[in-house]
Amino acid sequence: MKFSIESLYTWYRNVLRNPKYRWWVILGTLAYLVSPFDILPDFIPVAGQIDDVFLLTLLVSEVSGLVIEGWKARKGEVGTEASNTTEGSTSTASSNASTIDVDAVSVK
Repeated sequence: MKFSIESLYTWYRNVLRNPKYRWWVILGTLAYLVSPFDILPDFIPVAGQIDDVFLLTLLVSEVSGLVIEGWKARKGEVGTEASNTTEGSTSTASSNASTIDVDAVSVK
């Protein structure tokens, strides 16, 4: 198995999206950012902040994506409940359709 930044990012993203480990990953990431022990120590002028900035950017982007997805899902549930409780409405196939998201994985 090759080590790459992309595989590390994919692993971090998948673990963060798992509800069982989400808070542990967020707390661990924040502890790493505050900790003086880093891959690149913070006392090195520019290089010391690179890993912290990268990890903070990754954490903020993934958590904000999760929040937005949750907000959209909640908004979608509220919209379908309101449309189903309306009296005198006719049901169509498009109002009962649901969307399924699938992640594609390349096999080599």
